Amino acid sequence: MDFKIKTECRSTNARTGLITTDHGQIETPIFMPVGTVGSVKAVHMRELRDDIKAQIILGNTYHLYLRPGLDILKQAGGLHKFGGWTKPILTDSGGYQVFSLTDRRKITEEGVTFRSHIDGSKHLFTPERVMDIERVIGADIIMAFDECCPGDADYSYAAKSLKLTESWLDRCVKRIKETEPLYGYGQSLFPIVQGCVYPDLRKRAAENVASIGADGNAIGGLAVGEPTEKMYEMVELTNEILPKDKPRYLMGVGTPVNLLEGIARGVDMFDCIMPTRNGRNGQLFTRNGTINIKNTKWAKELTPIDPEGATWVDREYTLGYLHHLIKTQEILGLQIASIHNLGFYLSLMQEAREHIAAGTFGPWKDEMIYRLDKRL
Repeated sequence: MDFKIKTECRSTNARTGLITTDHGQIETPIFMPVGTVGSVKAVHMRELRDDIKAQIILGNTYHLYLRPGLDILKQAGGLHKFGGWTKPILTDSGGYQVFSLTDRRKITEEGVTFRSHIDGSKHLFTPERVMDIERVIGADIIMAFDECCPGDADYSYAAKSLKLTESWLDRCVKRIKETEPLYGYGQSLFPIVQGCVYPDLRKRAAENVASIGADGNAIGGLAVGEPTEKMYEMVELTNEILPKDKPRYLMGVGTPVNLLEGIARGVDMFDCIMPTRNGRNGQLFTRNGTINIKNTKWAKELTPIDPEGATWVDREYTLGYLHHLIKTQEILGLQIASIHNLGFYLSLMQEAREHIAAGTFGPWKDEMIYRLDKRL
């Protein structure tokens, strides 16, 4: 994998760049739609590629390991071929999903023993095992196995958690060096900076991750219950340490405002389930604020969903029709809302890149945040 910085903002730490992988290029800053089980919910791959303009999508190691399982993924030649997606893919290590099973897992130095949320079967994830699984899935960018520390953890727990994450990272790196990709193209391992909301732990974690010399680096364990301003503080601290010539990925974040604030602090890559999950629950993101399409006020509104929208659904369907679909729980409503939201997120990233390149990102960001915070 290769990363080149193209332009930098003078008033903030925002920058544009270009990531090159064996499955294509990714313009940064970028938002990555989440396809947990090999599918972005309610959205076809063709819509992702042609309408939403997604450049890279995510898969999740935990879920793909359980279903469809490694045998079928290997037989298919990896997730790209199995799901019909020809552009880059990133896989999370499944650490967040495993650790969310608080009553179904046990953490030791060796790894995590857990019971499947599907059938209760028992499994063991070690750093080595997770790297092997991510080799089989075959994503272009694969994440190290870490413990995702809760945002409200006390210092003692956070310190122990970070020590475990650092030990596991060493084993992940060793395993990747001992093995080869399975399908004839490269894979890049991204370490993850943890440390909860404690500056000294984040600093230690970032310095350790920077010393690895990986193709890119991730910031994890944020947007998990801590105050938003604390999240921004940890991002700033971390990005002062992580190498500037490598892409920085803020995991699981977030709202459109979070994305712009992250870009201003030097983040290059984002992912979050929010545009699809919130869309399925009736929330639409627009450049003029958010819409709760379930509200009765939209029932008789026969204007297009979003005249300034990035996708065809914004012009083909009306707010009143989408209100009707969502209220009656029609599948088409979930699809339209998901396509709209993902299209908005990706177009927001494109607009951010254009303003960074033009030298106008700072004032544009401030104006957009004011508009995005409104409820329509």
